Amino acid sequence: MGDVMNNQPILKYESGKLIEAEDMVANESALTVQVNGEEFATMVCTPSHMEELVMGFLASEGLIRLPNEIDSLSIDKDKGFAYVILKNKKISSANFVTKRVIGSCCGKSRQFYFHNDMKTAKTVTTKTTITPDQCIALMKAMQDGSSDFQKTGGLHNTALCSKNEVLVSRSDIGRHNALDKIYGHCMFHQISLKDKVIAFSGRISSEVLLKVSKIGAGILLSKSAPTSLAIELADDLGITAVGFIRGNRFNVYSHPERVINLNDNDCSSQG
Repeated sequence: MGDVMNNQPILKYESGKLIEAEDMVANESALTVQVNGEEFATMVCTPSHMEELVMGFLASEGLIRLPNEIDSLSIDKDKGFAYVILKNKKISSANFVTKRVIGSCCGKSRQFYFHNDMKTAKTVTTKTTITPDQCIALMKAMQDGSSDFQKTGGLHNTALCSKNEVLVSRSDIGRHNALDKIYGHCMFHQISLKDKVIAFSGRISSEVLLKVSKIGAGILLSKSAPTSLAIELADDLGITAVGFIRGNRFNVYSHPERVINLNDNDCSSQG
């Protein structure tokens, strides 16, 4: 519990009275990632599953493709540093991490990519399908299992799922970090993503959609809304984006052919 949250003394107003109490508060810390002795990035994160976070982040940024490209990875939580040594590789110019460029790839949304996104975003071609009942059940399972959020109200949750169950869940104050932890977990354990589903607690932004593309999952479920650019990217990259999964309703925003209603063997977009 100490990594994710802590008890915080508070003054609570309730039923017309101010009383002393304690509240569970999500932890927040800075983690500076050094790669081959050079500072690469500083992330603000929940200090849990930090090795997974760093590995997923490096893969998402295009510095690695496989875990064995890392010679060593160590975390100093007290100092807030991650030390990474890559095998036979130099890090890219810092300008390539943040500079927006217009790519030559097909697809109307590709002009919005960062340079590293052009290198690492994947077009997903999975033939995996999912039923409406499975979409609803996976979102409920992720939310029911999110005890850290229920205690703090201050974390984003994401889960790696098969069509029928949640396989692993991660939480973080940063939605991107939660996805990187899932990515890192998959890399550490060499988990195939071709038939997997990502369930997510937050808004589907373009950055979130690109993260899912880099992970390689073809179906993204969320209880919240997507942005217009995220929908364009999902359409472009072959990802089925399902949003507003609440109760027994949801909306399918892209590639609806993967959402199969077994009752009528047709795609379903329930809104």
